[in-house]
Amino acid sequence: MISVTHFAAVDAAFERRARVALQALAARPGYLAGRVGRSTDDPACWVLVSEWENVGSYRRALGNFDVKVQAAPLLAEALDLPSAFEALLEAAPCGEVVRHASDLDLG
Repeated sequence: MISVTHFAAVDAAFERRARVALQALAARPGYLAGRVGRSTDDPACWVLVSEWENVGSYRRALGNFDVKVQAAPLLAEALDLPSAFEALLEAAPCGEVVRHASDLDLG
């Protein structure tokens, strides 16, 4: 599962708050990887991207006390856009593209 959270018009302390939030998320079970990135086209646009074993581990992480204290203030600043996505297509470097099953597949 992939979480992509968008931010805009951030203040000078955004990167510090993002580091704290990412560290809190990274400490939770089921966390696989994460990064914070800034748009190369608009330096006021940022994303917090995290990868999780499954949607359950992501949701449990968001309910954790430390995440609520350390990451929720940053997440409250996010743009109102969809943020949780299933990883359906994946490819390693020079590898074939593999399609994963989806809970939303019909038949």
